[in-house]
Amino acid sequence: MSNLTLSLDDEVVRQARIRAIQEGTSVSAQVRDFLQRYANGERSDTLLPLAASALPPLRVFDGHSGLAAGIDPTSNRSLLDAADELSSR
Repeated sequence: MSNLTLSLDDEVVRQARIRAIQEGTSVSAQVRDFLQRYANGERSDTLLPLAASALPPLRVFDGHSGLAAGIDPTSNRSLLDAADELSSR
């Protein structure tokens, strides 16, 4: 697998990470999926990911003061663990 370096605005990256957390995924996974579909020649209007409402909720906010216990927004592992916990219910 190749690594790709992108230059992006810090605020865009921050917002993308937050959205990925809310959707139970990672920015890397979203970019990888987008590039795969783009490389396959899909039309530009079909390249956007599914709406967040189509995904199961991943509870990362504790409802009061911040992120739920065990959620680290800089760690894909903590998000994957939370998603695994959700799917095992």
